[in-house]
Amino acid sequence: METKSVNTAVQSRVYRLTKPREMEEITVERIIPEGFVAIEPTMASICHADLRYFTGMRRPEALAKKLPMALLHEGIGTIVESRDASRQPGQRAVIVPNIPGRLLNPGQGVNELPPFRAGWEDNYSSHGAFLGSGNDGIAQDRLVIPAACAIPIPDHIPDEIAVLSELCSVSTQALSRVENELKAATVAVFGDGPVGYLTAAMVHHLHGLDESRLRVFGADEAKLSQVEFASRAMVQDYDFANAEKVDIAIECTGGRFSESAANQAIDILKPGGILILMGVTEERVPINTRDVLEKGLTLFGSSRSSINDYYPVLEAMTDPACQATLRKLLPDEHKSILRLNDFVEVMEEASNHRDWKKTILEFKW
Repeated sequence: METKSVNTAVQSRVYRLTKPREMEEITVERIIPEGFVAIEPTMASICHADLRYFTGMRRPEALAKKLPMALLHEGIGTIVESRDASRQPGQRAVIVPNIPGRLLNPGQGVNELPPFRAGWEDNYSSHGAFLGSGNDGIAQDRLVIPAACAIPIPDHIPDEIAVLSELCSVSTQALSRVENELKAATVAVFGDGPVGYLTAAMVHHLHGLDESRLRVFGADEAKLSQVEFASRAMVQDYDFANAEKVDIAIECTGGRFSESAANQAIDILKPGGILILMGVTEERVPINTRDVLEKGLTLFGSSRSSINDYYPVLEAMTDPACQATLRKLLPDEHKSILRLNDFVEVMEEASNHRDWKKTILEFKW
């Protein structure tokens, strides 16, 4: 039987951010090691983290350390070369941006955490890499990653739904740490942006909570009205001091609203409750430690996901009801990227006019 030849290196056109608001296109040769694949990115979405790099809102020392690099970490693509029998050219795949150290550097990145944190090494190993954060991201026409980080997309999940899987997986990772509690818990989600919306959506579609046990808090009535699967409340009008208490609160606001959201969450948590912090901010956030102590609350942060978090997300995405929920975040039209200038213009537009809906890019390499 004839054996199909496999290229062990590819040439990649890379759109690199060199300094805030300045990009260049370069060509890089990328080796495809055994067990890796080369993917042609076809669709991506823009994260606020991408915009912070693009506009220079990160601290100067962070920019100096991480640039130049290609942006984007939320995306899907088509496998074009494979050196792993489990992945075939032509397959659509979700791109997992959090590359574990155990795959990049076998034998390293394991047992760095205490034994009671076993299973979290993929997120916190110092030997791993994250696309679009110190390493070239999805804005290139040939991306080489471990085969395990290219997860095949079921045929009946459309591209525009699958491209949301990275953000959904981040919520899934946070929720996995309270999976047992969610069987009977009451939950409050703070934030009416994409992170808050998708976190609440995963609570609903993966764990079955509805308006009887799930409430979403927001500050924009138009955004909050999109949440049809949970009860809703505007933070401006809500009496947090006298409200019914909840078991778990999830802060998804980030930025300048992190302080108020975290402290409102502390107000409505029951004694022994859990506060999950997911909102990203560049500033330090003061919180009400007195109530944290008096109530015996548990606080933990979660901002990334690992390979295993994608599988329940993709399973949920096969459900038409879940797809309908996620479609609310999709824009009326996608942005076609044919050349570097198209990408720069879209990043500028997204920076200047931040919308509740995601910006979806279609690469035409």
